[in-house]
Amino acid sequence: MAKPKVLCTRMLPGPAMDRLREEAELTLNQENRPLTAAELLELVRGKDGILTLLNDSVNKTVLEAGRPSLKVVSNYAVGFNNIDVKAATGMGVLVTNTPGVLTEATADLAWSLIMAIARRVVEGDHYMRAGRFKGWEPELLLGSDVFGKTIGIIGLGRIGEAVARRAHGFSMRVLYYNSTRLEPDQEKILGVTYAPLAQLLAESDYVSIHTPLTPATHHLIGANELRMMKRTAYLINTARGPVVDEAALVQALREQWIAGAGLDVYENEPAMAPGLAELDNVVLLPHLGSATRETRERMAAMAVDDLLAGVRGERPRNLVNPEVYSRHA
Repeated sequence: MAKPKVLCTRMLPGPAMDRLREEAELTLNQENRPLTAAELLELVRGKDGILTLLNDSVNKTVLEAGRPSLKVVSNYAVGFNNIDVKAATGMGVLVTNTPGVLTEATADLAWSLIMAIARRVVEGDHYMRAGRFKGWEPELLLGSDVFGKTIGIIGLGRIGEAVARRAHGFSMRVLYYNSTRLEPDQEKILGVTYAPLAQLLAESDYVSIHTPLTPATHHLIGANELRMMKRTAYLINTARGPVVDEAALVQALREQWIAGAGLDVYENEPAMAPGLAELDNVVLLPHLGSATRETRERMAAMAVDDLLAGVRGERPRNLVNPEVYSRHA
């Protein structure tokens, strides 16, 4: 029996790639760069399945190029805004993602950004490397307390909940804003208090974003929202870049509407908004939310499992559009 033909748009860490080579006829992008739109369009032809990254745009044109053989798109990410799920569903193509596996690593990174910006860790590192440290000074690189402050979490899904759990270790008051409010007993268990977005922004010392990117959340945080925040507050984004109006954030940081920000994602990734890199009151990371070896290897295993299940006609474990499988079951 012929092996299924699959495309993997980038080399992934861990042993899952060996299994993919064994069980499928693999076409692999071995260069350390994203495929161009033209390359992806060409390589998807005749494939039974494709394993994509979040910077691969799997639009309607790409999906149509894969017809009639394409059965599944397995996305190596928890988000799937890079895939036209509606078009895939209409064509009977399964779409999968990697939820849950990166929850703790991403929550850890959000806290890394909180601590780094609050205590001016990056500035302090540069200060030392430049040979500027001449001895202890009472007002040298004064930062902000974290312990006992208020954190506002926008989007209380798996990652948002993990951030909230860590906040209790710092005796923080935890506010949250979500598209749907939790039941009172759930709020009590998690130790969180619901607040409308305007209230959360006005009362929080740290605002951490964990909402998915949807039409409703695009530029959820813009100039008006940034002006609602305390001048002593910090904005943290480890979710998706376009949730924040990055140009407005640059202005807010430059004019000190807020004290600072920590970013792992960007509106037009990998590009940054003009002026962002020149600011000292922002910590910038290159999309490292899930970047631990253990997490990335588990993500690869999950994505390969679902890819192989999809091309075999089996139900993948992490289906974004289960109605497609139900239609053919």
